[in-house]
Amino acid sequence: MDVKVLGSGCSKCKNTIALIEQVARDNGVPISLDKVEEPRDIAGYGVMSTPGVVIDGKVVHAGGVPNRAKVEQWLTAAGSPAAAS
Repeated sequence: MDVKVLGSGCSKCKNTIALIEQVARDNGVPISLDKVEEPRDIAGYGVMSTPGVVIDGKVVHAGGVPNRAKVEQWLTAAGSPAAAS
């Protein structure tokens, strides 16, 4: 699963990255996590408020740190075919 966190590297962006990494680890969901910090690249996703989260090319969140339950929902829903094996 390809996960991108969009943001300037502020504390909210760092907290979002840490939360996604923790939830993925806790749920055994393999992810590839990238940080996108260039304003032009962030705007290319249509995100105007950061941090933003993109999973497998789809923007799933923008503006503020998502809560743990929301991150678990994204990762388990997107990772369920792999989790079933």
